[in-house]
This record gives sequence, structure tokens and C-alpha cells, in this order.
Amino acid sequence: MTFRYANGVPTSTENATADILKAAADPKVISFGGGLPAPELFPVEKMKAAADKVFDKYGQSVLQYAETLGYPELRKQIVKLMHDRDVETTFDNVGVVGGSQQAIDLVARMLINPGDVVITEDPTYLAAIDVFNSYGAKMVGVEMDEDGIKTDALAKTLKEYPEAKFIYTIPNFQNPTGRTMTVERRKELVKVADEAGVPVVEDDPYGAIRYAGEFLPSLKHFDKDDNVIYLSSFSKVLAPGMRMGWLVASKEFMAKFTIIKQNADLHSDNLTQYIIAQFLEDNDIYAHIKKITDVYEHRANLMLQLIDEKFPKNVHHSTPEGGMFIWVEVPGVHTEDLFKECIKHNVAFVPGSAFYANAGKDGTFRMNFSNMNDEQIKEGIDRMAKALKVVMPK
Repeated sequence: MTFRYANGVPTSTENATADILKAAADPKVISFGGGLPAPELFPVEKMKAAADKVFDKYGQSVLQYAETLGYPELRKQIVKLMHDRDVETTFDNVGVVGGSQQAIDLVARMLINPGDVVITEDPTYLAAIDVFNSYGAKMVGVEMDEDGIKTDALAKTLKEYPEAKFIYTIPNFQNPTGRTMTVERRKELVKVADEAGVPVVEDDPYGAIRYAGEFLPSLKHFDKDDNVIYLSSFSKVLAPGMRMGWLVASKEFMAKFTIIKQNADLHSDNLTQYIIAQFLEDNDIYAHIKKITDVYEHRANLMLQLIDEKFPKNVHHSTPEGGMFIWVEVPGVHTEDLFKECIKHNVAFVPGSAFYANAGKDGTFRMNFSNMNDEQIKEGIDRMAKALKVVMPK
């Protein structure tokens, strides 16, 4: 049987995300690849208590079909979370989704026609690139520095592509670089986008996990014209297996989003929404997030210290203030050669080429520290240092 696949289906079966997960699943491999939260921090007992209470209180009704935009009590809780993030919004502006990954997909479905331009940071989240490509987008990357996307370069790009459908950005502890966009850049990005009449999709799955520096308002905070579509997730602060996130946008956008969401899956998992809402009602979410950030801060600092000690002196890395990732640049080394050598040493990372909208920068890779304990980090860095010695120019 020959299937006549849609244009959005990749012609190649190469799958960087699947390769990451496969490497992470091999017990012999210490994987700094996948962006996995630490499972020992999942609130298993408290979530079980919330689930028991949900079944006792709501019985059969929690297993029934539900509203497309989500369980009302959870949406009210999200409004409170957004207030704490310095964004004033309303119940009607909030939609619950199957993780922020679904929000990325549905927003792309709403805005992209084949051939449309999408502007991203370069590098950026590889699974977002895959989604945008699947809808036939023309990807245009804008260079970053340690302060985030270069807004002067963004302004030039928007003049070159005034028909661009949206700008995709991760301002907090960016994936893959771990960088944080400065307040000045945030204000300028919103201003530049408004002047060009191009929407901004702000992806903020890591923003709550800050362990250094000061809280910075989101792009949505500076949005006075309903030009920013804000996405976030419970995956990093509760558990990714629950597949629950949210979207905040204008009421006009949400009216159309409701139809697209309904077409996709009618509504997100009703039982999980009730359980999360109950958990938030019964527990201090910020005390739980503090436990996560304390552990991640320790692991990040340990990994950075060991990179500085054991990697060659010309190796550069980002220094994240939160989140889960460190970006590493090794001049003169082919990333694929290093990746293959690291696999021989039973250690893995994600090659940087997967994160670029256009041509990738060689000698770059992403490392995750959240899912490994101290001994694994120490041993994994030792293995990587040995692999680097093999592939570094003599």
C-alpha cells in the first residue's frame, strides 16, 4: 500500500526528539539530552490525595465530556497564576490545552498557510520548528546574544518580511540556550512587533523555575494591544505526564481558538483538569516550586562548575538563571563527531543543529541538568571531557 501523505508529513523519518528519548531510555547512557524534569520531585502523594478527593466529590461527572476551553475552576486558578506573573487577564481569555505543545500546534494551525513566514529566535525549541514546518511555514531565524533575541535584527527582519504571520519567542530560560531576555529587550520586542502589526507567540514553560536574578515581567505584561499570545504549562512545575497547559489571548482570538481546539480533541482531559485544580486548591504551589528550584539550582551550578574545570578552556557556555538547560559552544569541533564519540562513552546531549530555523551553527549543543543526580552529572561530565579530548583539534 502506498500512502499519499499530506505535504506537512516529513519526507524523512529522521526524528531528533525520538533519538533524544531513545538515548535517555538506555540505562547505560547518562543522558543530558531530553528536557525531563526530576521525577523524584513529582508530588505523587499530594496528587493522589487530590485525585481521591475529586472522585469522592464529583464521581461520575468528572468522567463526562466537558467544556472545550477547560474546567472553569482550573481556568480561574490560571487567572490567579497569571496575576502572580504580573499579567492581568480574565476567565474568558484563558484556554486549557494538552500541554503547551498542543497550544503551539493549534496556534500554528490557526495562523499558518503553506509558504507563510514565521520568525523565531535562532536557535529555538526544536519541537516548535517541527510544528511550524509541518504546516508549510518558511522559517526565518533571528540571531540571539546573552540578552535574548537581538531586537534591532528583528526590526530589520520584519521590514524584509512584513507579511510574517508571527514571532515565536521563549523569553525565560530559553530552550535551548537557557538565556533570559532582558526587560529592555522585552519592551522593545513588543514595540517592534506592534509597529509591524505582527503577533507574538510567547512560550513560557520554564518561567516559574527561577533560582537566580530577579523576576522579570512577561511580554504579555507589556502587551497593550492584545498582540501577544501567551503559552505556559504545568509540565515543569507539576508533572509532564499529565499533559496540561494553557493559553492566554484576546477574546477575539479565543473565540476562533475554541473552534480549532474542538476540532482537535473536543476538550483536554477532564479528569486531569479536576485533579490539578484540586491540587492547587489544597496545596501551596509556590512552596512546591521552591523545592524544584532549589534542586535545579544545585544541579545547574554543579554542572557549570564541572564544565569549567574539565572541558577545554576555549569552550563557552550560557549561565542560566532558571529553567533546565545549558548551551555549550566548542570552537573547531564538528558537533556530530562529538555526539558519536560521546555515545561511545555512554553519555548523550542534543546537537545544536536541531534547534536552528535555518543553517545550524556547528560546535554547539544543549545540555539538560534537571534529570540527573550529582553522581550522574559528575560521571557524565567526565565522560564528555574524555570524548572532547578525542575530537578536539590537536
